[in-house]
Amino acid sequence: MSGNGDEAATAEENSSKMRVIRVGTRKSQLARIQTDSVVATLKTLYPGLQFEIRDKILDTALSKIGEKSLFTKELEHALERNEVDLVVHSLKDLPTVLPPGFTIGAICKRESPYDAVVFHPKFVGKTLETLPEKSVVGTSSLRRAAQLQRKFPHLEFKSIRGNLNTRLRKLDELQEFSAIILAAAGLQRMGWQNRVGQILHPEECMYAVGQGALGVEVRAKDQDILDLVGVLHDPETLLRCIAERAFLRHLEGGCSVPVAVHTAMKDGQHEDGPEDDPQLVGITARNIPRRAQLAAESLGISLATLLLNKGAKNILDVARQLNDAH
Repeated sequence: MSGNGDEAATAEENSSKMRVIRVGTRKSQLARIQTDSVVATLKTLYPGLQFEIRDKILDTALSKIGEKSLFTKELEHALERNEVDLVVHSLKDLPTVLPPGFTIGAICKRESPYDAVVFHPKFVGKTLETLPEKSVVGTSSLRRAAQLQRKFPHLEFKSIRGNLNTRLRKLDELQEFSAIILAAAGLQRMGWQNRVGQILHPEECMYAVGQGALGVEVRAKDQDILDLVGVLHDPETLLRCIAERAFLRHLEGGCSVPVAVHTAMKDGQHEDGPEDDPQLVGITARNIPRRAQLAAESLGISLATLLLNKGAKNILDVARQLNDAH
């Protein structure tokens, strides 16, 4: 009996000495699900560590802010103040230039990057093409509206805001919208695949830079945490997202302008080993061949340069002005 008691005491003592990794997230159902999924993977990889999730709640209501980027900034302040060691974000919410002292230490395997259409119950079984004339489709994204208005001129597009739960409630309870457009990955993570009525493929609507991928933001000089999360890098997702983010950065685009992408990997051989950073488009990935990362960045810049030479800057300038006017 005493032997068992000693073992229990030793186990409890060892447990109390386990290093605690503090993970920041914002207090929304989707943000928590995404953070939990990353933490579950880290727990499997590092059974000798403890992980503590800390929710961050903004004092100001999101409806009064107008920018979800403020959530990102609040979480970065928690990183800066050493209140948390890492933060899980939807990669599409992270700017291509991070504040000094921060880096994306991991990009997890991408889920579906596509957009999905969720229909009002009375239009289940329809597609955007078969919706009645003048049907109203809700989206808060200028990128989506700009592409879909051209593809489906018989539809009207109107802004809809709020988290996934709020938008679905507005769709179901109000008679204002015939359908809404959401990221397929968010619906999948919430377990709401059954609400997806149509997946929009690139010929209909290209997706946002980084959409479907999760990024883990850390302090750039915190080498222990960088090493810890670096194993989460998915090589294909990483290279595609470097190319996409380089494209967006060179275009000087952002959430307020309709920049959309579609990327795919082709087989290639990159035999060189990892090198020291600098970061590429805010990402640190020492365990992925440097030559492959530079090739991805170069691809994104080259495509952006091509579009700028064809007049993209004028289009983006007009889009910014229109967005600012609203």
